[in-house]
Amino acid sequence: MSGVRSAGLLLWRRVPDGVQVLLGHPGGPLFARRDEGVWSVPKGEHPPDEPPLAAARREFAEELGAPAPDGEPVPLGEVRLRSGKVVAVWAQEGDLDVSGPLVSSPFEMEWPPRSGRVQSFPELDRAAWCGLDEAQALLTASQRPFVDRLRALLG
Repeated sequence: MSGVRSAGLLLWRRVPDGVQVLLGHPGGPLFARRDEGVWSVPKGEHPPDEPPLAAARREFAEELGAPAPDGEPVPLGEVRLRSGKVVAVWAQEGDLDVSGPLVSSPFEMEWPPRSGRVQSFPELDRAAWCGLDEAQALLTASQRPFVDRLRALLG
């Protein structure tokens, strides 16, 4: 998987008791009963010729079913996964209503395993606004540094 790149947008907002970030829960049967440590920044892979920030905005819209609100994105840097994939994320202040049904791009996989039956599932099955401490518990370990970087950026 070396050379594969992914880009995402971490939307954040100020609320009376602090700061919240918008995270997505992966769809499909593998994560249906899991919560802590599986949530993600809305992100996805992109080809080498697509600018990473453009990919982050595109993936945000595909995964959440709505374009990212207007705002000034601030780079939070990159992390390299064990697989070799590099994930770049930008933080952007904004708000998005995720209380209604989520319309996320689908993916296909064989389910149940070894059944020969291919089913379609949404990339994200839900999205939620979370405080920074809650986000640290919910996010995959590899994406937790982005919350630390946002916290440092906001002081």
